[in-house]
Amino acid sequence: MSTAETLNRGPRAYTAFIGIGLLAGILSGLFGVGGGTVIVPLLVLLLHFDQRLSAGTSLAAIVPTATVGVISYAVHDSVAWIPALILAAGSVVGAQIGTRLLPRISQTALRWGFVGFLGLVIVSLFLVIPSRDAPFELNLLSGLALVVVGVATGVLAGLIGVGGGVIVVPVLMLAFGTSDLVAKGTSLLMMIPTALSGTIGNIRTRNVDLVAATMIGLAACTTTALGAWLATLIDPAAGNMLFAAYLVVIAVQMAMKAFRGRRRD
Repeated sequence: MSTAETLNRGPRAYTAFIGIGLLAGILSGLFGVGGGTVIVPLLVLLLHFDQRLSAGTSLAAIVPTATVGVISYAVHDSVAWIPALILAAGSVVGAQIGTRLLPRISQTALRWGFVGFLGLVIVSLFLVIPSRDAPFELNLLSGLALVVVGVATGVLAGLIGVGGGVIVVPVLMLAFGTSDLVAKGTSLLMMIPTALSGTIGNIRTRNVDLVAATMIGLAACTTTALGAWLATLIDPAAGNMLFAAYLVVIAVQMAMKAFRGRRRD
């Protein structure tokens, strides 16, 4: 057992794992995201996890969380299965590209660019309200566009560690005209093979706390279905407002990292 693992054991740590998982599960089901934007900072803040270890632990916890989320959305016929697999394939390839580009590209510039992207998405969410009945129209052109989106998502994940749902959900709604529920269910399905692939690599490099990941993932599974159910009850316009508020929190987190990075540079 590593020093980090030894420090993060005991009643306080286990209680924190469960609490983090419950919160991450609600957000995952409600917004179609992995929950890493909650898991990673809370592990660092509450339990003093190393940043890389917390990211690896979060990725492992996403596997069961996203699986329950997909099942919950599938019950409402809100998962586009083939588009999700196309996105996942592109994301896996893109993540490899992103990790190789990492030493050559300014993290600070990338983070500010991503904050700008989130700003545009937030504004768009107030202007474009998705139709809940809109299906995903898959054809050659949209299939190629999905590959591009998947690769771009993977590249950003490899470069700055953002989760796919933060990018995929708004892009599916705003660019592809997909229902908000279908966008969320599809996003969660896309995450599973991507998170599995990353977790296998993290286990090999011992960059994951499996006990923490298991407890967080199991706790998240108990609330993910609740979050997905709440998403079906919320009006699409109100759902956009809530998602915009969630993206504002992520944009602030990313801007703070970019600012600290600029000061170090």
